[in-house]
Amino acid sequence: MSNEEEKIAEDKIRSAFKERDWNEIKSADSWVIFKVMAEFVEGFEKLSKIGPCVSIFGSARTARDHEHYKMAEDIAAKLVRHGYGVITGGGPGIMEAGNKGAYSEGGKSVGLNIELPFEQFNNIYIDRDKLMTFDYFFVRKVMFIKYSQGFVVLPGGFGTMDEFFEALTLIQTNKIGKFPIVLVGKSYWEGLVDWIKKSLLSHHYILEDDLELFSVVEDATEAVKVIDEFYSKYLLSPNF
Repeated sequence: MSNEEEKIAEDKIRSAFKERDWNEIKSADSWVIFKVMAEFVEGFEKLSKIGPCVSIFGSARTARDHEHYKMAEDIAAKLVRHGYGVITGGGPGIMEAGNKGAYSEGGKSVGLNIELPFEQFNNIYIDRDKLMTFDYFFVRKVMFIKYSQGFVVLPGGFGTMDEFFEALTLIQTNKIGKFPIVLVGKSYWEGLVDWIKKSLLSHHYILEDDLELFSVVEDATEAVKVIDEFYSKYLLSPNF
């Protein structure tokens, strides 16, 4: 961590313990409420008519010559050819690959960017009218969930895990429909899946049926096939 990063982290911790009077609290919290409302309104307005889309999650740190980048690009291109738009977090790495694949096929390419102090910036393959930049992670995640009819998760870090488990939890608790979740890259995900089975399932923290809420596949063709087969069960196509 750089000196600047350490200073920002320290300032955030100190501010949490700072005593404020009622006027400071009222004005600061009121401003936050209006900022949150503005982000929700913009998101709803821009995404309400985008049609069926699949969100692609994965690491922002994936290099352009990495196999996972190329796989994400291929998945996005196939999804567009099958009638879906693509939503990503709008940044570099896997997100850029997803938008690039959608853009290359002339499909809808949505980017839900997030303001971060040091690493996130939007990529160039997002449709200009479908680029949003959020300050609040929770608002951004609402947009992913609300406007996606499927989720493809490639290898990534804490942020990717957060997005995966957010979708999984909402599906498990019936807060959203049982849309397909596809984990891509068996060797990457097998450790997590084994832990879910050996720890969560064995301690009865989840049900056996919960393991069917996501699929693990190896390549782009399999990933898109899972989504297509899911909707074919309901006699639906991307024109639903």
